[in-house]
Order: sequence, then C-alpha cells, then structure tokens
Amino acid sequence: MNIITIIGARPQFIKSSVLSRFIHENKSFGINEVVIHTGQHYDKNMYDVFFKEMNIPMPEVDLKIKSGNHGKSTGLMIGQIEDEIIKRKPDAVLVYGDTNSTLAGALAASKLHIPIAHVEAGLRSFMMIMPEEQNRRLTDHLSTWLFCPNRNALDNLRHEGIVDHNEANIKPSSDNKSVSISGDIMYDASLYYRTKNPFHTDEKDFFLLTIHRAENTDNEKNLISICNAINELSSYKFIFPVHPRTMKIIKDKKISLSHHIKMINPVGYFEMMALELACNAILTDSGGIQKEAYFYKKPCVTLRESTEWVELVEEGWNILSGADTEKIINAVKNLSIPSKYPSLYGDGNCAKYICDILTK
Repeated sequence: MNIITIIGARPQFIKSSVLSRFIHENKSFGINEVVIHTGQHYDKNMYDVFFKEMNIPMPEVDLKIKSGNHGKSTGLMIGQIEDEIIKRKPDAVLVYGDTNSTLAGALAASKLHIPIAHVEAGLRSFMMIMPEEQNRRLTDHLSTWLFCPNRNALDNLRHEGIVDHNEANIKPSSDNKSVSISGDIMYDASLYYRTKNPFHTDEKDFFLLTIHRAENTDNEKNLISICNAINELSSYKFIFPVHPRTMKIIKDKKISLSHHIKMINPVGYFEMMALELACNAILTDSGGIQKEAYFYKKPCVTLRESTEWVELVEEGWNILSGADTEKIINAVKNLSIPSKYPSLYGDGNCAKYICDILTK
C-alpha cells in the first residue's frame, strides 16, 4: 500500500513521527509512505528541530508554502499537493488533525478520487467561526477512514450521520466509511518520547503559558484581556514560549508583560515536554497541549470558550476560562489536581491499530 502523508504544523510533526516510525519498523504491513510538508510551520524552532530531535527522516517533499491568509495559502497547498498525487499515484492520502494543510490534502485527494485517512477524526468545538472547526468537519465528510481518538469523537460523527459501514462485502469509500476508535496518537508519542527525553529544566514552581490560536491573537481585545490576567497574577511565575506570530502581534500592538512572565523563544518537542513535566499547571489555547497536560497529570486552564477535548473538562482536569480576565484569574487561583485519573485516550497502540485497519 502506497500512501502520501500530509503534514504542515508542529502537532502534526509529533503525530506523524509515531506512525511513520511504526511503518518503517514494521515492514510486514507492506505500507510505503511518502511524507509531504506543506511549509505551514517553517520557523526552524517550529519545524527542523522536531525531526532532528526525534531522529526521523525529513519529509521527502517540502512545498515551502508559508503561512498567510487562509484561502490563499490553502489554495496554493491544494494545487501543489494535487501535482504530487498525480505524480506519485498513491493508494491513499493520510492527514492529521485540523490545520489548513489537513483540509488542503483532503480536498486535493478527493478531487482525484484518492481515498483519505483522517487521524484524529470526529473532534468538535461546535464553533464554526474557528478555521480549525471548518477544516476538521470538511475533512471528516470527505474521508474514507476516520480514526477517532475516543468515544466522544465517535458520537460527534454519528450525530452528523457519519457511521461505520463495516459489512464484509462493502469496500470502504467516502460514501461507505470506515469509522473506529483508534485511541490518541499523541498519547502514543508521550509514552514513547518521555523515556528518551534528553532535556530537563532548572525552572521551578512555575506555570506554563502558550497562546497562538487566531481567536486570541487576531482579536486584540482577547489578547489584551489574557495578558492583563497574567499580569495581575503577579504572585505566580510564568514561562511563556512565544509563537513567532504571537510575538509579532504583541510587538505591533505594544502589549506589555510584567517581569514575572518569562518570555522565551519557541522550543522543540523535548524541551516543551520538560517544561510540561516540571510546571505546576498549564494555561493554553492549544488543543494538543491540553492533552499533554493530562498525559503528565497537570491541571489546565484553556483560554477558549470551548474545547474539542470535553472529557477533560468533565473529569475536572481542564477549566474553560475563555479570554475573560476575571475568569482566568479565578481559574488559576482555584486550580487543584482531581483525585481520579481515568484512561481516556487508548492503550498506546494507536499506530498499530491504524495500520491494521488500512491494510485489512
């Protein structure tokens, strides 16, 4: 089976490292993979470092399409991915998550009648204003194989009429989908890489902060409100790895941050893991980091009005504060570690499950 994998953003580098390594180490499945990087994340600290640290081959193809306006960059990706599909004639195209690269890969493949495998299918924030929500919903409806990280994701698809057609005599297609719970591939990554992490941090007694979602960075009121909350929490120390786009907006808007907030450059996966393991708690608008907080048993405040990972809120490990200054302050001051830690994201064998289904 020949597949093309489309990646373009930091979380996808982490996810693909798990599945690509499994494919490489398990030749018996008969899967040949070509990885295409769209260029969506192109800063060296957001891209090169991940492949070097994880000791995995760089993508065979780099389209070098840098981030820009959503429509323009997605359109450029579609055209160049289409060229690669026509050239390489894969049996399937595999995409991860909810980025513009995800949607571009799905649209290019579907127009050429190439089946699509969507890893991390079924997630919903129920806010269509979010580009990520648009990307994930459209990709799910175009896909043939939908790999859900948990039961909530599977139920979301059922509510939209996307169900598993698992009759033995029906070949999976975009109209007769294969829908299943595979577990969460980022959980696989956390289990594998935490034993190989070469980094540690001397920082102690701190909160970890990340901000990068468009709903916060493109909304000046939201960004100022979040920064005001962190500034007021002056009795807490914050470590803030700043996304290049977020840093540009902070400088352009002349937003000031107090001395108890330590701003640092973006970090690689292992350095981020070291910070997550060492911190007291995490404040973020990242979907992936919400889960990583749970993997490492850290309470989390999510700087959004909704989350795709509703089970974390239900279990008390995640508090939704939005960008409201007072809600953020109250959430931080009232954080606690829940007594229960249920298994929410599978058994760590997501990559094997995906390969089993694709080759079945």
